[in-house]
Amino acid sequence: MYKLVTRLVIYRDLGKNNLLSAMADIAHCLAKRDYDREELAGQTLAVVNRLLDVATRYGFDGNLWHSYLAYLLATTEAPFTLVCEKRGAGAGSVRSFAENDLSIFRQLWDYDFSPLEEALGINAFSIVTNYQAVAKSEQIYNKSVSDKVRALTAAIGEAADGAAMFKVVTDFYAQYGVGMLGLNKAFRVSPEIAMTGQLLEPITTTGDIRLTDIVGYESQKERLAANTEAFVQGRKANNVLLYGDAGTGKSTSIKAILNEYYDQGLRMIEVYKHEFKYLQRIIARIKNRNYKFIIYMDDLSFEEFEVEYKYLKAVIEGGLEVKPDNILIYATSNRRHLIKERLDDRAEFMDPDLHPNDTVQEKLSLADRFGLSIGYFKPNQKEYYAIVEALAARYPEITLSVEELRAGALRWEMSHSGLSGRTAQQYINSLLSDRE
Repeated sequence: MYKLVTRLVIYRDLGKNNLLSAMADIAHCLAKRDYDREELAGQTLAVVNRLLDVATRYGFDGNLWHSYLAYLLATTEAPFTLVCEKRGAGAGSVRSFAENDLSIFRQLWDYDFSPLEEALGINAFSIVTNYQAVAKSEQIYNKSVSDKVRALTAAIGEAADGAAMFKVVTDFYAQYGVGMLGLNKAFRVSPEIAMTGQLLEPITTTGDIRLTDIVGYESQKERLAANTEAFVQGRKANNVLLYGDAGTGKSTSIKAILNEYYDQGLRMIEVYKHEFKYLQRIIARIKNRNYKFIIYMDDLSFEEFEVEYKYLKAVIEGGLEVKPDNILIYATSNRRHLIKERLDDRAEFMDPDLHPNDTVQEKLSLADRFGLSIGYFKPNQKEYYAIVEALAARYPEITLSVEELRAGALRWEMSHSGLSGRTAQQYINSLLSDRE
């Protein structure tokens, strides 16, 4: 195994602490016959422990060695894999290196661990190459990555030789992409960025909400979908501001958009205003990738003393570097103009600022930089009843008459936060919680 791994070219840099390199070092020690048996057995079991950890995080089962090799191939960002992501496997000298590397992976795929187990007196690989995983909730493991790696594992298993494996892997890159950005739907700024240097981390559970699940607001959803569809198809599209009353489906609409267009190459990055200082770094990280990215800012608003909005203004429009075509900004806010405007900003108030109108215009210009503004407002009582009835119809266990349903919805609204889709959903949840 050691000789095979050291002959890799394209996939030579597999990142720090990868298990393939660790196993190659163990195999090298065995080949030299210069090792302490118990110590080397301990190192091997430590690798198996880490393999089980990867399997738990990504929901792998069956042959965990095969799953791990497929995971390495799917997540290694190298010039060759990134080119395949954008343009597929082309001709050229680098293709020869890639074909050689994948032939090596084919040999690693079929590696026989029985001599190692016999030499060290362990049977761990006999277990992990036929692993029966405990069923897990999708909340526990990264299903998005798991599904894709499982598909790649199965396809590699059917590849007859290195040439067939080359086609399988490069087709996978062209279809799904490569690395963290290719295999996941959504991302956030890593809370440990200062310690690890890792800028983004995946959001592994994004839900499966669709636009059709949102009752009402048809014109708003149509405008949002049309803009997003133009974006993913490479046509001109606008940054979007969804503004209006709380609980009306602004954030839910954007989450639904991700699910609607993910399979067309859409990805989403959630950024909060205290993280705006990282916006330029985020853009640099994603601007050359073969995906469309929405930078999502939820509940966006600024007090008059906050200055983070200046970072955002520069990114949207006004900085020296042009915003890449594969990036848009979608934001939600309860405020149409985003930045709190004080009465003493107005010209009729005495203000020490010699140019008060400039101050007002600076604050208002942020919202103007969103080319598409879509209003979401509280429903009237008739619309509220329609939302409640549509939601209730999804649950056969709710058997109340229309009159009973409406009476209960009205009582619920009066004791909660007013007429809104959120209030309607909370009322339905309360009815479901009473059912055994």
